[in-house]
Amino acid sequence: MLTQLRSARLRSLAATALLASACGGGDEAVAPTPTPDVTEAVVRRAQNPTLVTTVGAAVAVDPFAVFDLAAGVSVTRSIELTGIPGLAGSAAGITGSASAPGVGLAIVRVTPASGAAVADTFPMVAFAAGLASPTLPLTSFAYSDAARPLPAHFRGPGGPGGSVIGTDNTPADNLTTDAGATLGRVLFYDTRLSRNDRIACASCHLQATGFADTARFSLGIDGQRTPRHSMGLANARFYQRGRFFWDERAATLEAQVLQPISDPGEMALPLSEALEKLRATAFYGPLFTAAFGSSEISETRVARALAQFVRAMVSGTARFDAAFAGAGPPNFAAALTPQELQGHQLFVGPAGCARCHVTDAQVGSNVMNNGLDAVITDAGAGNGRFKSPSLRNVGVRRFFMHDGRFSTLEQVVAHYDSGIMLSPGLDPGLRTPGGQPQRLNLTEAQRAALVAFLHTLTDSSFLSDPRFSDPFRR
Repeated sequence: MLTQLRSARLRSLAATALLASACGGGDEAVAPTPTPDVTEAVVRRAQNPTLVTTVGAAVAVDPFAVFDLAAGVSVTRSIELTGIPGLAGSAAGITGSASAPGVGLAIVRVTPASGAAVADTFPMVAFAAGLASPTLPLTSFAYSDAARPLPAHFRGPGGPGGSVIGTDNTPADNLTTDAGATLGRVLFYDTRLSRNDRIACASCHLQATGFADTARFSLGIDGQRTPRHSMGLANARFYQRGRFFWDERAATLEAQVLQPISDPGEMALPLSEALEKLRATAFYGPLFTAAFGSSEISETRVARALAQFVRAMVSGTARFDAAFAGAGPPNFAAALTPQELQGHQLFVGPAGCARCHVTDAQVGSNVMNNGLDAVITDAGAGNGRFKSPSLRNVGVRRFFMHDGRFSTLEQVVAHYDSGIMLSPGLDPGLRTPGGQPQRLNLTEAQRAALVAFLHTLTDSSFLSDPRFSDPFRR
């Protein structure tokens, strides 16, 4: 019993010394000399705190305080550092200043003059200077269906292609909660989830453009371009197949949200290092506790929170949606101008747009080859087939198609009117009965009407909703 009490006292003193050294504050105090546990020459603590620093800040830490040494024991000390440039290890401790953000490890060893070496690991995280903490409302924003119900016409029988809610890909084990989506919002905008602390998910998915990118191809952390245009995220919840990315390589949204973080061409941060950075950031513990009941930070929880936030991005209050304001059938004639009404009639009728952009949320129904090229250069999901995002807020996007080849809606409409190319994988819905590419032969006025209708899908409230805004903005 006496031995246990002495060891506990030694560990407490070591922890206090390490904390004071890492923080760099307070007057140096001389602790009373404890009576060591002489049954062992070197005793290693069970768990070590993470050394957290910022780029350019001076570091002077004694990691050897994690060991309890018996009186009179002579030891050799050594430190092996990895992962953070600018720091150095010696028998005196860890010194220097990080020259770049990173996640590293110190392997600390003490070797008695007689006996085997005893080693311990010391996690280290260096953040870029000036990173902010989020500003969140005292009362959580409403994200869950219970707190903020879907629009009534999204829950009803629906328009061409069926009910919007019938395409919901939310899994039963990850229903959106207010606390979960709040955590997801912080993660979505946090640049700490990139290797250099400069890029967030939101860097390539901007609220003002329906969470698409303003660039044709997004920039990764080393200035490289992504091979495809960043897809708009509005109404990502509504896609019955439940797969994500243009080529549907992610089986679920929960799988998709993690991939850009670790992708070397995008945020380039291994997930194991991302978790270390989150654990070393003080404000995340309470957010994970609120969302999941404990402060544990894991890949699964990060994925679930991000997916909850993305699924909360429901866009359903555009001018088009005003047609559903009454108790009876939608009154498009009252909500749209004559030109916009003509465009809607073309969209759901002879132009055939609603065959692929289904429901009253105009969401994709499947992957398909839409005739962009006669010779396939990007196979997508196979044979040049790609997923299409919801057309909500398409009028504020800057580029269109998986490769961003079109920069105006007029070009998009012209493609479907007269520009579809024949290839072996061309979707049957875009072929004539003889197998050739369709030619709609629209008049100039009809093309303009279709474009006018697409602009009625712009949801200004969604594009400025504080629930989806940057919580780190100063």
